[in-house]
Amino acid sequence: MNKIAEFIKSQRKAAHLTQEEFAIRSGLGIRFVRELEQGKKTVRMDKVNQALAMFGMEAVPGRKDDK
Repeated sequence: MNKIAEFIKSQRKAAHLTQEEFAIRSGLGIRFVRELEQGKKTVRMDKVNQALAMFGMEAVPGRKDDK
């Protein structure tokens, strides 16, 4: 699982939200939330940032992690 997927899943759980509740509150589809948390490699960055915005974060360019 990638770092963004891990972060969103852990923050969602810390907020005591189900995937469905998170999807509704963030304005995203439940399918997208599920795929994002499962670490799907091809997701739309605007939607990733929409999800991250729920926790005051955003994805920014950075060096690729070799792990």
